[in-house]
Parts: sequence; C-alpha cells; structure tokens
Amino acid sequence: MTRYFLAIDAGTGSGRAVIFDQSGNQVGMGQQEWTHISEPGVQGSMAFDCQANWRILSDCIRASVADAGISADQIAAVSSTSMREGIVLYDRDGRELWACANVDGRAVQEVIDLKRQDDGMEAAFYAVSGQTFALGAWPRLEWLRRNRPALLDKAAKVSMINDWVLARLCGEIVTEPSNGGTSGLIDLSTRQWSPELIARTGLASDLFPAMVEPGTAVGRVSYKAAAETGLTVGTAVICGGGDVQLGTLGLGLVDEGAAAVLGGTFWQQVINIGQGRTDSTMRVRINPHVQNNLNQAECISFFVGLTMRWFRDTFCQDEKAHAAAHGLDAYTVLEQMAAQVPAGANGIIPIFSDAMDFGRWYHAAPSFLNMSIDPGHTTKASLFRALQENAAIVSAVNLDRVLDFAGVSIDRPVVFAGGASKGALWSQILADVLGRPVAIPKVREATALGCAAAAACGVGQFATLAEAGRSFAATDRIVEPNTANASVYARARTDWMQAYAAQKALVDQGVTTSLWKAPGT
Repeated sequence: MTRYFLAIDAGTGSGRAVIFDQSGNQVGMGQQEWTHISEPGVQGSMAFDCQANWRILSDCIRASVADAGISADQIAAVSSTSMREGIVLYDRDGRELWACANVDGRAVQEVIDLKRQDDGMEAAFYAVSGQTFALGAWPRLEWLRRNRPALLDKAAKVSMINDWVLARLCGEIVTEPSNGGTSGLIDLSTRQWSPELIARTGLASDLFPAMVEPGTAVGRVSYKAAAETGLTVGTAVICGGGDVQLGTLGLGLVDEGAAAVLGGTFWQQVINIGQGRTDSTMRVRINPHVQNNLNQAECISFFVGLTMRWFRDTFCQDEKAHAAAHGLDAYTVLEQMAAQVPAGANGIIPIFSDAMDFGRWYHAAPSFLNMSIDPGHTTKASLFRALQENAAIVSAVNLDRVLDFAGVSIDRPVVFAGGASKGALWSQILADVLGRPVAIPKVREATALGCAAAAACGVGQFATLAEAGRSFAATDRIVEPNTANASVYARARTDWMQAYAAQKALVDQGVTTSLWKAPGT
C-alpha cells in the first residue's frame, strides 16, 4: 500500500493540511483562512483561538484526505508546522489556558520596563538566543503575571503553536528548537532551554517542556483526535518545526550559504549559517535551523501577504467576481492586469513594511505616495504592480543585510517559494530587482513539504532531515533577471528608502500611526 505524509500548518493567516506521497509530490490539500482575536480592552492583543482554530484544522485535514482521494489509514505519519513566536499555555491536565498569535503586541510596557531595568539585558539575551524582546515569550508571560496572575499561576506548561498541534493529536506537550528558539529562551549553541536566561525571567523551570528534535516520533494519534480529524487511531505523530526553517528544508536548502526568499503572509529572507554567531548590530535575527548543525540568519518583511489580501478584498470585487466566473485565482487576474503596467509602476511608492531592524523594529503608516489623477496613471493595476515591486525591493534590502552579516556572496540562484512564487509576474519582478536568477521550486508550498519531509524521516524513510529535504526538493524553472529593468528598480529602491525614512519621521512626530511597532519600541 502506498504511504502518504500529512503536514498540518497553523499559519498566520490560515490553517492548512497538505498531503504528500513518498516522492514528495503534493496530492491533496485543505485550507481555510482565519483571523486572530483582539481581546476587549487589551491594546495590541492578537489572541489565538485554540478551540475554533482546531476545528478549522480538523476540517482542513478531512478536506485534504478527500482531495487526495485516499483513505486515512494510508497516511503513515503526520507532522506539524506553524507561525513562529505564537505561544500556548496549558494547565496540569494539558488543556489550553491561553494562547496568542505571532504578532501579538500587548506587552509594550513590559518590554519597556525590562529594558529600563537593565539597559544591557536585551543584548545579553540576544547574544545567547539570537532574539530580541520584540516577539519573545518572556514579555508576554510578564504581561500575564501583571494582568492575569491567576491564569499564569494555573499554567503547567508553555509551548509554541506547532507543538500545540502535536499535543492535540497525541496528548504529548513538547517543544523543538527551530520554533522554540523564537521564544528567546533557547541557547543557540545547545539547542536547549537556557537555564541562565530562564532564571533571569523568574519563571519556573518546569514550565518549559522537554526539547525534541524535528523528525523525532512524539506519539500516536489518539482516539479523541481521530474522532475530530478523521485520521486513523495510532498514526505516527512526528515532531515538525517552525514554518521558515521547515520551508528551507522543503526547498532542499540544507547546506551552509544557501539563501531563499519565502513569500507568504510575511516574507522572510534567510541564509543558512554555521552555529556560534550573532549580529553585534542586532539588525538580523538568528534562529536554530531544523537541522541540528545549522542556524539561520533572517530578515522579515512584515504583512506582505496580508497587505495583498487587504488590497484584493477592499478594492477588487470585480476582479474577484471575474476570477470566480472563469475558475481563476483573483491574484492571477490582478497579475494579468499589472503586467500591462510598465516596470516602475508609474513611479508609485507603496509605504508598508520597512526593512528589518530587529533591535528597533517599527514601520511607517501604510500609504501610497506619488499617485496622480492623470488618466491611466493610478489604477488598480498600477497599485497592484507597485505593491509587488515594493515587496521585492524590501526583500532585496533585507537579503543584502543577511548576506552582509553572514559575510558570503551567492553563487547560485536565490530560491523563491511560498504562495507568492505562484505569480509569474512577481517571480520576474523579484529576479529583476535582485539582479540575480531566481529558482522556482516545483512544490511552491515549501513549508508543508518540509513538514512532510520531517514526517517521512520520523518513520524511517530517510536517515536524516538533510537526506529527506534533498530527496523531496525539485526545481521547476529558473527566472533570469531582465537587465533592461535594472536602472528602473535601482531608482525605485533609492526613492523608496528616502520616502520611507520621511514617513517614519511622521510616525515619530505623532502625525501618523505606525503599521506595526515591536512592543517597547
């Protein structure tokens, strides 16, 4: 009987279940968009609704099995991945007490107070963990200590959201290093919880569960989970990892120096590096890879996918209707329109995500600059193209930052994966802006493929994660840069950087409101 592997992905903007065969071919998928909850009276909060989101994931699992046209007992193993930074608290019986999504920003005052308490403490934590306080677990747990002390007192364990998926499947609460590292409490050199950092938080050491490496068997699907999801009781449950790190595994980027741009709700620009280094400027984030001999240097472009969704849903009802009537994706229709707009998007400058500065991370107010009322200048097509070009420009700036930190040059194509890489125009724009060839993988949903590779490794199909990643990954095509657009995009990059700095100054003056600020910035 043919065996299949199920990847469950709890992303920022949606939940997904994706099934792959033993060769890494995608054969079925279920996906539903979701949103996170702003708690009444809690500014910046983004709670993660465990009950509602588990129902969504369960529906996605059933849909993926139906889409694949297989029976659940053909699934040899299931693994999980998720947005990073989001955390879940459990009581002594393993029930969820509280959870928050990755960009939950409630802990502003806590970050400010921690920095005031000791102005060198954040740098000391970063030197060990590669993380600042901006998205770490400690400030959020400190917020609970101040505002929900009874809830924190009941907490017996804390995990990341991908670990929560495993706990729902088999009842075991564990953590793994790649996503656990984004808590800011793991030592990059040991891939274990840092006793020194945890001691400085004043949190109980037994709050932090056992550390398990990606690709390790954790348990088996329980009767309860089987009833909820349609999976077969006893199916192997394998430890997965953070979405970006598993994404690079799914792309076969398992060697030091390999680089990628992952285009999803957020865009990540990453390069694999050896262990033992952090950035003295704290501009670049350092995460454990899913492979135990590598770390990753990373920069993040904020809300790129959500910005596109906002634009589609707010301004493009006609295009959505046309797409639905012709069996197309609305983004495909918008790309066809944008392809008729010249490179440079008529000089329109979008102001959304900034380039990453991990130690002082905030954004300008969202806006479009340099619009015009001249006929044909500012249209849905030109605005959409401008957003695509801007995402590529921010990626180029970020990629330069991680390369400068890593001290390497790229002698191979930059891999472009994730939902955004489905766009033929966007892939070309990225190649043009980078001035480098861009490799498009056959399976664009690299995160899910990497998750399936971990599942396959966990049941013995491969000896190592690196072997699994290399086996599953395949390139569809190489997009060569159009050198005729080089000067256009070089000018657009310079203009954007100058315009963005001016727009951030308006935020600093209180004139406009930031798209997002890291807590405590």
